[in-house]
Amino acid sequence: MAMDLCNDVFSSFVFYATLLVIKMYAIAILTGQLRLRKKAFANPEDALRHGGLKFCRRDPDVERCRRLHRNDMECVYPFLFIGVLYCMLDPSPSIAKLHFRIFFLARLVHTVAYLFALKAPTRSLAYTVGQIPCFSMAIKIILNVASSW
Repeated sequence: MAMDLCNDVFSSFVFYATLLVIKMYAIAILTGQLRLRKKAFANPEDALRHGGLKFCRRDPDVERCRRLHRNDMECVYPFLFIGVLYCMLDPSPSIAKLHFRIFFLARLVHTVAYLFALKAPTRSLAYTVGQIPCFSMAIKIILNVASSW
């Protein structure tokens, strides 16, 4: 299978993967903006530049954004790796797109639920739904590799 953008599965993966990375950048920018607005800096040199060492402190909103970003790294990076391998298996385009779309939408709902502290279990359901296509792709990868031995 060619890993180029003319391939329907790979181009779909690239589309959703890029959207996820942009979303992660947006959360990183939001974290920085919250630090400035709330005057809650992680490093003394930043606090000194923006008013003094008393601003080298934690803020609940900044910490929420940081936890969201960390959760994204724990979920999106494995998706990127598994997704590329999955694309190499020449899966059905409609099933592959469904996997990518479900993961993306689940991470989007997870982000909104995390940022706005939506009522439980919204965030955990979004997380769980997002893991289903990842496990499905991983199982397909394992089965294909194991059958080639």
